[in-house]
Amino acid sequence: VQLQASGGGLVQAGGSLRLACAASGRTFSEYIVAWFRQAPGKEREFVAVISWSGGRTTYADSVKGRFTISRDNVKDTASLQMNSLKPEDTAVYYCAAGSTYNYYSAAYAYWGRGTQVTVSS
Repeated sequence: VQLQASGGGLVQAGGSLRLACAASGRTFSEYIVAWFRQAPGKEREFVAVISWSGGRTTYADSVKGRFTISRDNVKDTASLQMNSLKPEDTAVYYCAAGSTYNYYSAAYAYWGRGTQVTVSS
């Protein structure tokens, strides 16, 4: 499956952005979808994951209550709604697809190119 993330940009602290992940090439509903992020000088970290049907989601503690992951298996897309953004949310955000419900980047075989999110204070 091929993934393409979009929707990043520059936003002030407290603002919102909605990231999109468009999939092609395979049956999207067969994959778990997750978002990860990587800030300069830091390791890639887990942000959120959603199950095949969308009925189960898990978030990193740092984004819980502010971010919402969703998916549309008809349109082969996934989204990450980010509200109440903080400067520490600044990173390149990646969508990933894999076969197991997992918080570890190594478990995901397919990755999009990433989209930059910058939150100014």
